[in-house]
Amino acid sequence: MRTTVDTWTRRRFLKASGVSAAGVLLAGGAAYSASELLASGDGEGAGGEAGVLVLVTLYGGNDGLNTVVPAADPHYREARPDLAYGEDEVLPLGEELGLNPGMKGFHGLWKEKRLAVVRGVSYPKPDHSHFRSMAIWQTASPESPAPTGWLGRWLDAQSKPDPLTAVSLGATLPPVLAGEKVSGAAVSLGRAQLPDAWQTVCTHLAAEQAGVHPLQQRAAATLGDLVRVNEAFAADEEQGSGDGKGGDKKNGKGKGEDGEGSDQDGRQSPEEEDEDEDKPADGASAGGQSGLAAQLGLVERALASGARTRVYCVSLGGFDTHANEKGTQSRLLGQLDKDLSAFLGRIRRTEAGKRVVVAVHSEFGRRVQANAGQGTDHGTAGPVFLLGEPVRGGFYGDQPSLAKLVDGDLSTTTDFRDVYATLLDRVLDTEPGQILDGHEKTLAFL
Repeated sequence: MRTTVDTWTRRRFLKASGVSAAGVLLAGGAAYSASELLASGDGEGAGGEAGVLVLVTLYGGNDGLNTVVPAADPHYREARPDLAYGEDEVLPLGEELGLNPGMKGFHGLWKEKRLAVVRGVSYPKPDHSHFRSMAIWQTASPESPAPTGWLGRWLDAQSKPDPLTAVSLGATLPPVLAGEKVSGAAVSLGRAQLPDAWQTVCTHLAAEQAGVHPLQQRAAATLGDLVRVNEAFAADEEQGSGDGKGGDKKNGKGKGEDGEGSDQDGRQSPEEEDEDEDKPADGASAGGQSGLAAQLGLVERALASGARTRVYCVSLGGFDTHANEKGTQSRLLGQLDKDLSAFLGRIRRTEAGKRVVVAVHSEFGRRVQANAGQGTDHGTAGPVFLLGEPVRGGFYGDQPSLAKLVDGDLSTTTDFRDVYATLLDRVLDTEPGQILDGHEKTLAFL
């Protein structure tokens, strides 16, 4: 059923992610420039020999079956005959699985045993909603909404909490970095134009409303501030440039890193979130920042400068492939492969780079059965990739059976918290149970 802006209440929007914007602000979330991040180094980096995590989020829900492909399985070909890859097209991994043809760099890392594939990753009682699913991944709280992100809680546990210890590369601070005492830092790569759809929604939600909690009222006010700041910058740019360049301001689009006209913030409006099951979307992002290469480039510079940061959050959007999936996903996975492979190839020659672990995940996979629009709808379990010099390559977790689906979805064979617990224990030097509400099971990829 189509959902309009009028039926989107402030309470629903602010609670959908499980972490309120006001909570992030009150906990000390802050915005920094790239120069401030680079100037934070002392020459030794993140604690000398300490591990560094680069968390890559693929927003929109990446189709795991066309990423780590069971090309030899007849159930795969029967479920999606026009979307399926042939055995001769995929890059072989063994166990009758292969990588998407566009992931040649990842395949090279696999052969070097520097790529781990964790299979069937999800959480208990999966949810097909972008907002709810991403909230669960970011808070690591599948049972109930939580006021903090799992990396925000890790920040809180540090002896000297510092926002620059964990940063998000982009204009916004994701809930994963929201702590109770301190939150991570958003490091902007440059001002992104707020899309029209989000301007409309933010204006609506910022309107005064009686009977709401003061924190929710404050969070709503920040949305109004966001619109006013965006309008002020846009007016200043329009007055100052006068050369007709800078993209289509009406639609909030400009020339991106990849040369394609795209919403620079890569976000999907809330009304599209609810209607996208009924209206095919060709690669909507549901949250990702644009310019993955630029984000990773800043991470590389920060590592070289000796920045004290131990966690970098980067993202790539466009994976909500309800229509025309094969070409869209292949292009996006090719970009992911190219940008990450180049990044890892450069930093592996440095001492700091040898301590970096990259984790790649999405909020959910896709349905096994293709839809009528040559795409797939929201699903459940999918693969998580781990890359880097410290990684022990190979498969971890069981491959979900295509012959034993759960209401048309893949079954979960690996709890996502197993991945987080491993990263906390072996990269971030923290007892997992303290951060993950007692969850301590780890995997052997590190």
